[in-house]
Amino acid sequence: MPSAMMSVDRISGRESRVRTLMSGAARVDYGQLYVESGEASFAMDECFGGQVNGLCGGAVPGTLFLMIGTNVGEVDFAVELHDRPPPVGAEWEDVVEVSFRPTGPVALYVWAHEDSWSLDELEPIDYRVRYCAVGMDDARDDDFRRPARDRYALQFWPAPPEADRIVRQTTEHAAYWHRYAAKQPPPPTAEEKAEASRRAREEQERAAARARLEAEERRWGGRLPVDALRQLRGRPLLVVGLDRPLGEAIAEAGPALQRDVARWAARRAFTEAGLAEVDWIAPALAAMDRGEPLPPPFGDEPLWELLDPLLADDRVPKTLISSLDGKRDNVLQQAMALPAIFAAQQENPLEAALEALWAGVTTFGHRRHGVLFTELREAFPVLA
Repeated sequence: MPSAMMSVDRISGRESRVRTLMSGAARVDYGQLYVESGEASFAMDECFGGQVNGLCGGAVPGTLFLMIGTNVGEVDFAVELHDRPPPVGAEWEDVVEVSFRPTGPVALYVWAHEDSWSLDELEPIDYRVRYCAVGMDDARDDDFRRPARDRYALQFWPAPPEADRIVRQTTEHAAYWHRYAAKQPPPPTAEEKAEASRRAREEQERAAARARLEAEERRWGGRLPVDALRQLRGRPLLVVGLDRPLGEAIAEAGPALQRDVARWAARRAFTEAGLAEVDWIAPALAAMDRGEPLPPPFGDEPLWELLDPLLADDRVPKTLISSLDGKRDNVLQQAMALPAIFAAQQENPLEAALEALWAGVTTFGHRRHGVLFTELREAFPVLA
């Protein structure tokens, strides 16, 4: 539990308040301990980037990376909160200072977060931090000596930010890490991090776009069609799959010719199914040719409700054909033709043409789409 005490500053004569936030044995692995706050992520090199000291890395906001003499074992460790800068104790061999501002709840952690001590008494304000050590070289000489020969204190007090500094350096272990810190470049600024994130995001977007394009190229057999076809989905693409040159020619033909193809395909499907001359069907085909709304019952009823009058009318032939996959011989040709007139009425002329052609393909039946496509090219030589 944190404890508080009062002491008298020998220089000013004023009383100063000290709170011990943590005191006792701390488990050490890989010669490291950490003070973390918020959700900041960090790498060792960044923590010491641009610093002169290599014992307390404070270059990453909200984080302190603490180097310990003992590699594996327990050390005596204390964390203190002062209301003003405390005197530097003569017992400490190595002393450094950095600035620190919490970015969230603060805690002292061991490696891999296997243990921790809350330091929530630290407010979200600027602090100066003094890291004090004694016995670091002795600890490195014999990692497994018990009890530990090194001990540490981490002292906080409110103060504006300033550069880190080496207050006292005695051991070779501290000198080694100071030399390490001197080689680390300053960590990126917030603006540089934001710019790096932006570039990484853009590269991810470009990579995703490349992957989508490559996947689409594979679906199209390695060569993309014209843009108008790339925007289509569903049944219209089935026609392109059967005869890609024809599909691309229709896509490039322009809206007027596409609408003519749609009407031709619908009438050709109805003719193939023996429906074009039926007295209640012929007016609908004529209205379609004039570009007018379809008369009843075509204009009022959904497609499936037209099947009943179709089946009930003795004048309508009932022709069974093979399915497109050739697996069934009981497909009613007249039912296959019926969607063509509705397809031809679609607002998008390219979709109307290809949808009506697909209805024609199903009306002609198994392996007969070539007949339909040949007739279409004869009717519209520009598509050839």
